[in-house]
Amino acid sequence: MITVVLVDDHRLVRAGLRGIIDASGDLTVVGEASDGAEAVGVVRDTAPDVVLMDLSMPGVDGIEGTARLREAGHTGPVVVLTSFVEHERVSAALAAGAVGYLLKDSDPRDVLEAIRAAAAGHAPLDPRVAKALL
Repeated sequence: MITVVLVDDHRLVRAGLRGIIDASGDLTVVGEASDGAEAVGVVRDTAPDVVLMDLSMPGVDGIEGTARLREAGHTGPVVVLTSFVEHERVSAALAAGAVGYLLKDSDPRDVLEAIRAAAAGHAPLDPRVAKALL
């Protein structure tokens, strides 16, 4: 079973993602956080296989939250799930330690596959994100 922590400031988004992830059969949500600061404690307490991180959150955003996870010693994959595809944000997230970058309008099956890929050591990137980087 691949364990996941969800980090997003919208409860409805977290609830939807939890439903999709928990229904998959091989993935389960073990914790949730509403910003990057809270994520550090949740990740420390749950030691998930994958962190799914929003970028735009009040308080500590996803870029800073990812950096803080790395500083706290979390070595597991962080996959960004956001609506922003600008080159600067993608680059900043990857520089902070994210290994993948997905967009919130992705098909739910693609999100599940990206979580599995990240847990297996791969770097899942939405094709639109790869285009923005290039």
